[in-house]
Amino acid sequence: MKQIYEKDNNKYKYMPIFEHLSELRSRIISSLITFVITLIVCVIYTKEITLILQKPAIGIKFLQLAPGEYLFVSIKISIYSAIIISSPFSIYQILQFILPGLTKKESLYIVPILMSSITLFFLGTFFSYKFLIPITLQFLIRYGSELIEPIWSFDEYFNFVILIILSTGLCFQIPIIQILLGITDIIKWEKMLDKWKYVAFIATITGAIITPSTDPITQICMTTTILVLYFGGIIILKTIKK
Repeated sequence: MKQIYEKDNNKYKYMPIFEHLSELRSRIISSLITFVITLIVCVIYTKEITLILQKPAIGIKFLQLAPGEYLFVSIKISIYSAIIISSPFSIYQILQFILPGLTKKESLYIVPILMSSITLFFLGTFFSYKFLIPITLQFLIRYGSELIEPIWSFDEYFNFVILIILSTGLCFQIPIIQILLGITDIIKWEKMLDKWKYVAFIATITGAIITPSTDPITQICMTTTILVLYFGGIIILKTIKK
């Protein structure tokens, strides 16, 4: 049994299945090595990363409420940071493995979609860190501050921040999902546009979940962002399908 593996001098070169699996193994190993190296660097710079994560929480004192809490949080910070930072290289390895087996038309779509997906994810994390998290935290800090001094557990704070960052990054994948559904003719852009009211309702609920505060401004901000991404996906899909 043989499979198409790569194109060489405008001709396809065939490779036995075992060599194909060997290539997959080497790419997985390369991704793991990159992750481990990135993890080591993140462990070395855990303090700097922690200070970056603490920056939006202006005026908050953090406590270590259990023995070794900061140690375990530092490990989590390093792992999450390493996964996020090394993910583009891992996706690149996956792309290099599957690209030779795709048709020319499929390749024209897959590469831009994957690159756009990575870009949108990092834009989502930047948006949540710079805008969404500070707005949410300031509301939570002000609420009841005249009665209760805001002293938080850093473990709980980190869980809160990473939830918003990852959730927002995933929300920024909405246009990618729309494009994939559209180019495969599963859902046409006209139908997406027709169902925008239902999407607005779901976006409101999603915004309330992602921003776990009762601040309507924060929820409206997140809901509006989701809708902008949704309509942006429709516009891009309409342009592609012309």
